[in-house]
Amino acid sequence: MEFNEKLLKGLENNIENLNNNLTKNKILELSEIIGSWKKLILRNFLSGISKGVGIGIGFSIVTAIIIIILQRIITLNIPVISQYIADIIEIVQLNR
Repeated sequence: MEFNEKLLKGLENNIENLNNNLTKNKILELSEIIGSWKKLILRNFLSGISKGVGIGIGFSIVTAIIIIILQRIITLNIPVISQYIADIIEIVQLNR
């Protein structure tokens, strides 16, 4: 009897751990979403839109910061760097 009680106790602990892990990882919610293709498509669509908007905003901010830094470098009149940046600006304007 003692062996069976230990076995049952261990099995009960394993089941509780499995239940806790499934609850913690939201497996049931994930299986519901995957089960409904409409929810899956909507979620992926909204996720793609938000990622695209985030990338666009992030790229714009980084580009603006780089332009501001380059403008400040040009106003400092550092000979080598200012000439190099001026050449780049001239090349860009010629290719418009």
